[in-house]
Amino acid sequence: MTDTTTAKHSTTASKGSNTIADGVVEKVAGIAAREVHGVHDLGGGAARAIGAIRNAINAQDRGQGVKVEVGERQVAADITVVAEYPVDLQKLADEIRASVGDAITTVVGMEVAEINVTVSDVHIPSDDEGDDAAESRVA
Repeated sequence: MTDTTTAKHSTTASKGSNTIADGVVEKVAGIAAREVHGVHDLGGGAARAIGAIRNAINAQDRGQGVKVEVGERQVAADITVVAEYPVDLQKLADEIRASVGDAITTVVGMEVAEINVTVSDVHIPSDDEGDDAAESRVA
């Protein structure tokens, strides 16, 4: 049976093995994705709602919106994002793929098999105004 909760990576020059938990790989990918200009948040609606609760109690989940499959030498990642409007969504997905790939290769030290990016929503800055804008229109 294969252990899917940890990434094992060993080099020929070393005696022993290195074990990196999948959650660590998710966190590295999440941090890298958030650094890309045009990313508003990570995760779908339910994940963002739970993330808001975590943020309120100062327990942010940096791996939110990221799922990884870790093999012995390769990592595959699925990233779900909310984009800022008006950003070029195709370019944003490409930049996220590049940033996450570089982070996994550099920080985790594993080869990237694939990175799938899903844009689940677009954040419009006027959405932050909420009900105040609607109330100001009523005399």
